Amino acid sequence: MTILPIRTVGDPVLRTECDDITVFDADLEKLVADMLETMYDVEGVGLAGPQVGISKRIFTFGNIDGREGHIINPVLEVGDEPQEGGEGCLSVPGLSAATPRKNWARVTGVNYKGEPVVYEGEGLFARMLQHETDHLYGTMFIDRVEGEDKKNIWRKIRQADYNQVAAAVQGERAAKTSSGFGALGGSFGAASPTGGAQQPAAQKPGAFGI
Repeated sequence: MTILPIRTVGDPVLRTECDDITVFDADLEKLVADMLETMYDVEGVGLAGPQVGISKRIFTFGNIDGREGHIINPVLEVGDEPQEGGEGCLSVPGLSAATPRKNWARVTGVNYKGEPVVYEGEGLFARMLQHETDHLYGTMFIDRVEGEDKKNIWRKIRQADYNQVAAAVQGERAAKTSSGFGALGGSFGAASPTGGAQQPAAQKPGAFGI
């Protein structure tokens, strides 16, 4: 398995609506395994395709209520009841803020074999489903933040020293990234890097890829 480079805010792939996956082969199975390994390596609980430079509708998750999995071409449903809580993102290192979400969510899609899968839950699990599905439409948690929190987080992102923080995090991650990246295979062909999975680390709210 391969630890993949994680794209950070400012990379166009994070703002691009993803395409459906239509080919289910060994390359896709490897991508799922690599995304899970990468997610655990950086202590995330979710990781979406665009975050590793793959503009396809896929995300992985783990380390929430003992659940681990992946979903391809997900369709999201949410309930009416809101929940309070904060989020961060592996693609926005070092920043977090209160982010409005719904307390219940469900995704319906398929696994890497093309078999139907359904995942649903409340609280943090529902938050993760919403956060990761957003990535597949080019939306990030920083777009969901409201009021003064939104102003503050964007102010920090625009500051020169934030670029230094993001670059430092990327450098630390790059030291652990496999030199084999870029060999994902014909079905995916990872874009060039710019700017069994490991055991899960302890769950930390505010650490999404959360």
